[in-house]
Amino acid sequence: MEQGQLSPELTALAQQRSTELFPGHALNPQALRLLALSDFAYRILSQHPQWLDWLLDENAMNCRDINPALTGELEVLTEAQCFAQLRVYRKRFWLKLMWLDLVMCNDIADSIEYQSRLSEQLIDSANQWAFAQVAKSNGMPLDDAQSPLPMLVLGMGKLGGQELNFSSDIDLIFTYPLSVKTQGGRRSIEAQVFYTKVAQKLIASLDQRTADGQVFRVDMRLRPFGESGPLVMSFSAMEDYYQDQGREWERYAMLKARLIGQPNPHWGEFKALIKPFVFRRYIDFSVIESLRKMKHMIAQEVRRKGLINNIKLGAGGIREVEFIVQALQMIRGGREPDLQTPSLLVALGILARQEVIPSSVASGLKSQYLLLRRVEQYLQAFNDEQTQTLPDDTLNQSRLCALLGLPEYAQLVDYLEQAQAQIRAEFSQVIGEEPHDTQTLKACFISAWEYQDVSYLDIEFSEQAHSLWQNTLNLFYTDITKKQIGVRGRDVLDKLMPLVLSEITPLNSPQVLERVLGVISKVASRTAYLELLYENLGALKQLIKLCSHSAWIAQQIARYPILLDELIDPAVLYRPLPLNAYYNEIQQYFLRIDPQDLELQMEALRQFKQTQQLRIAAADATGVIDIMKVSDHLTALAESIVAKAVDIAWGQMTARYGAPQGTTSEAKGFAVIAYGKAGGFELGYDSDLDLVFVHNCDGQSKTTGDKSIASRQFYLKMAQRLMHLFNTRTLSGILYELDTRLRPEGNSGLLAINIESYHQYLREQAWTWEHQALVRARMIVGEEVMAKRFYTIRHDILCQQRDTAKLQSDIVAMREKMRQHLSQDSSLVFDLKQGLGGMTDIEFLAQYLVLAFAYDYKALTRYSDNIRIFELASQESVISSDEKSTLTQVYCQLREHYHLNSLNSSGKIVDASLMSEQSKYIREIWQAYLQ
Repeated sequence: MEQGQLSPELTALAQQRSTELFPGHALNPQALRLLALSDFAYRILSQHPQWLDWLLDENAMNCRDINPALTGELEVLTEAQCFAQLRVYRKRFWLKLMWLDLVMCNDIADSIEYQSRLSEQLIDSANQWAFAQVAKSNGMPLDDAQSPLPMLVLGMGKLGGQELNFSSDIDLIFTYPLSVKTQGGRRSIEAQVFYTKVAQKLIASLDQRTADGQVFRVDMRLRPFGESGPLVMSFSAMEDYYQDQGREWERYAMLKARLIGQPNPHWGEFKALIKPFVFRRYIDFSVIESLRKMKHMIAQEVRRKGLINNIKLGAGGIREVEFIVQALQMIRGGREPDLQTPSLLVALGILARQEVIPSSVASGLKSQYLLLRRVEQYLQAFNDEQTQTLPDDTLNQSRLCALLGLPEYAQLVDYLEQAQAQIRAEFSQVIGEEPHDTQTLKACFISAWEYQDVSYLDIEFSEQAHSLWQNTLNLFYTDITKKQIGVRGRDVLDKLMPLVLSEITPLNSPQVLERVLGVISKVASRTAYLELLYENLGALKQLIKLCSHSAWIAQQIARYPILLDELIDPAVLYRPLPLNAYYNEIQQYFLRIDPQDLELQMEALRQFKQTQQLRIAAADATGVIDIMKVSDHLTALAESIVAKAVDIAWGQMTARYGAPQGTTSEAKGFAVIAYGKAGGFELGYDSDLDLVFVHNCDGQSKTTGDKSIASRQFYLKMAQRLMHLFNTRTLSGILYELDTRLRPEGNSGLLAINIESYHQYLREQAWTWEHQALVRARMIVGEEVMAKRFYTIRHDILCQQRDTAKLQSDIVAMREKMRQHLSQDSSLVFDLKQGLGGMTDIEFLAQYLVLAFAYDYKALTRYSDNIRIFELASQESVISSDEKSTLTQVYCQLREHYHLNSLNSSGKIVDASLMSEQSKYIREIWQAYLQ
């Protein structure tokens, strides 16, 4: 929006002031404009008329370099000299800001950022001067290296976000690294006394009003314990306070906190201790209710003070844009480090990039916010007053119209109201009022929870169903009363439970009620998750839907509540990644993870697995993908995790020992071979991974690092590191149960073996069951040269000529041994996996066909999964087409039942009659080939 012409009234004012300040000189239109639009600029030029030439210097006005605020040695600079220099600095550069904003129509984003940097220079200069003055007589605290321990200044609010407005006060918090006595002074004093003196001098240098005016109004009320708290606190005291007593509004305040001045080694330590207080590692919806309450308190204050036309605190004002962005930052910032920024505009751009906010909405919010900030800047520049209220006098109304290029003030008000209405609409979307109107909720659900009596529910119960519902509710209530929930948690639970009952009652399923209450019971002591479900009815509906489909999903969410975050967006929840996208996705996921933080990396691997498994299970349970695709997805997910774990282990090992000679991060000389279900593309939700590690280094090579070791030892240690990454139980459990017993020599063999030794063992020493296992083996991690070598070895071993009778005998003996130890078959139930005619019989048949016939039909070694092995065997006329169809169809049916049982935590048995016909067909084929 272009600036407009001055009104006759403003033109006359400009001429009057020009004649007064510069008699006999005809000022150019720009200087006249400044005198007309700002009483504050007029006062400054009255005191320093020589600065007008500086304003007219285009290069000086385009420059954004920050000049020092104080000149001379700080130790000898008197209080009067310091105070005067700081105040004159402010006048000079605030005059420049008025020239940029009122005359040159400068971009407001540039103005507030420039003003913030100027303010930081003033604050940091005052801090350095105060420190030097106190140290002059008292010495100073020193660290172990005898370096001075500075007082750190935390800029809060708009100062922290580099969004300071023209006449803003400044919110500060002071802290220091260590509580050590001063050294080098006339007398030693405690650190707390020293830094309190520094803080007092700093505040006075900025806040005290002198003949030259005031630099800033300094507000210290955001510090721990507020006005009753110490003026400055040590790092450890700050950490204790925020961990034990920090309140929600203080989290919100700390989001905007930024250290001011020249960075020093203590900045990182302070940021590390404050970060866990501000950002939760889970998606945190507790902030919504807190911000809603804060907004209500602000609205009450606006009404109490009779504030009208307030573009900051009113509906759709600046504060609501801040609430929108900062709420989403606090909700997601723990999981998205990019959002951990004090800058509103930077955070808004990231939210748009991450598609948390639609780009069109983000663009609208940005332009509306900057419009209001521009108006706020103008209002305050008129007379250096901290105001956000639209003027009621004609002079300032005319000024605002001229600056916004609108002929009538009524048009200006309408223009601002339109912008604020759009902000208000988005604010209601994100923060809103109470998410659920309890008055519209039937009283029966509230009463059922309040009195713990399901008789109030609007449902026809049989006596048995009533008993089940009531017992479930009673057990849940008894369990809840034993938990430490807290007042806020109890309040949210009491609002959530009637909603839960209202959503589950139409299903008339005590089983679903039990599953959902099982999840709520597990998360009840973590109020943030209760609030997530209460604030997001959609998430609650998804939880109920998934629990109605699967007991396994309910158990997973109860075990790992962080998965509740995934219920927020159904469009993503029921859409697993493409099969070839898992590795790229995990790579993207790890861009946010510190590569030096092993603990965080291990958590990230587990959380990635759990999140993707939930999406697969959600799509599986609701019929979006079929059984074969489910296993394909679970297998692709596991492969991507193994590949990422290998990358992590390689990074850790090479950092310590260097890399084996001739290797790179792309060609590691290390490979992972998957056996069993992973090798056969048949992983289930709780499957372990059968893996073998191989390498291709020779016996003489060593690593290239300072701490060089033999390459073989390097790969052994790397395999051990992988075992640690997978099998260590963290807060999120284990990653996968890794089973490496299929390696040469089993548990007594080397954990990582040279690939040629692997070949030699398979050729000369392996048992029949080890060759059976090889049928389902494939390489899932490793460079192309190693993959080619592995498949050559596999083909060579599987194509050996074998004594058919001995092969049959070995396979039957092994199968009987497994059945005796593992089968749960009986006259009443059928064991889907180990029963006669079950899944393992079919798998053994596939293995037999490959081992018995690959010598003549080499194509049989091409695949490692059973379905395609039967397809190849049929094409080669090893089995008939009918046998292939029977084996394939029955195997798929068995796997589907097994999968459904897994989803419902029903074990691996079904009613004996369910598969009796199918198992009979399999037994007949078994007898035809193996008896």
